[in-house]
Amino acid sequence: MSKLLLKNVRLEEAFEHEEQHIVATRTAIYDVLIEDGHVKQVDKNIVVDGDVAVLDAQKQLLVPSFREMHIHIDKTYFGGEWQAPRPITKGILTRIEEEMTLLPKQLPTAAYRAEEMVKWLIAQGHTHIRSHCNVDPQIGTKHIEITKQVLEKYQDQITYDIVAFPQHGLLRSNVEELIREAMSMGATLVGGVDPSIVDRNIEKSLQTTMGIARDFNAGIDIHIHTANTLGEFEFYKLIDLTKQANKEGQVTISHAMALADLEQSRLEDLVQAMAVVQMDVTTTVPTDLNRSTIPIPYLYEKGVKVSVGHDSLTDHWSPYGTGNTITKLNVMAARFRFIDEYSLSRTWKYASGGITPLNDAGERVWPKVGDAANMLLVDGVSTAHIVARRCPISTVISKGKIIHWQEIGELKGEFR
Repeated sequence: MSKLLLKNVRLEEAFEHEEQHIVATRTAIYDVLIEDGHVKQVDKNIVVDGDVAVLDAQKQLLVPSFREMHIHIDKTYFGGEWQAPRPITKGILTRIEEEMTLLPKQLPTAAYRAEEMVKWLIAQGHTHIRSHCNVDPQIGTKHIEITKQVLEKYQDQITYDIVAFPQHGLLRSNVEELIREAMSMGATLVGGVDPSIVDRNIEKSLQTTMGIARDFNAGIDIHIHTANTLGEFEFYKLIDLTKQANKEGQVTISHAMALADLEQSRLEDLVQAMAVVQMDVTTTVPTDLNRSTIPIPYLYEKGVKVSVGHDSLTDHWSPYGTGNTITKLNVMAARFRFIDEYSLSRTWKYASGGITPLNDAGERVWPKVGDAANMLLVDGVSTAHIVARRCPISTVISKGKIIHWQEIGELKGEFR
């Protein structure tokens, strides 16, 4: 039986109001006892006997940990020498053609770099990682094998999903059998990418993807970057197939760029249809100011859950990833002009699987007895403060165990 006692933890208790406006978050200092990976007690001055590890939080804020819901740990420059991406000349096909020669060359270093990414993501507060993993004619299922090996090494610290991802096109590269092999090897989700642009056959591509998911009793996480009404058409096709296959609540659309393009009436109809089949969305919150961001708060309000991911840290697609989800939430808040205590605090749910210390009414709902002990200690005074000022994480706790720790005096927040 493993026990961990967190002393002098700051917990959010309620929102403070002034003239009917939320202007601050009230907090108080507690102790939190964790036993066998779950919260056992939340109280003042907890006293325990026997073998128990004790950590003095020094009045740091306790918040839910992060879930990295979109990353590619299998193909990265992270942990290696600096290299910028090559110029794009054929859109996504530039990268697909590049990968045909690049990925086989990277195989000798793929496991090392994937592990470096996992360690980095843990240090940034993630206790769950969903990695998309290339399956293509050049490398076969070797990336599935490498990714599974690396993630299994850290299974005592994190939970994970592996998406069998036909980056070069399910039909275009003729990899249906390889995807099925990947699922047999331990991939947990069936992936896909832009059926109109890459496969050039929306109906067959989506039907084949759904058929694999049905045969392996698995969910789907499909990249759809397609803009405007063509993307909308792909969404509706996927919604119809989701109903036919009884896959409600098991389908994720990553990127979902079309949601940023549609006029309001079309958007309302599409979002309602997505909510009916419990379809969710993962976004990287793109920082390209020339393109609209998908309407994240609106989607959540209408019943379409949204989560965030980093996609990459540095690879042949992009050099800009940080793995820092607090920074990601900060960018999101700025894009949607969240400046008050309430709206800033609500951003946390997009990175934590929907968990926030206070519910929308300002009642403390986390942590409570029985909750999984996946949590962070952060040098901040409220969730809103952390997001707005990019406060630093000192401690990462997963399954009731400390998996990353740093002295408070060593922390270097960007904008304290």
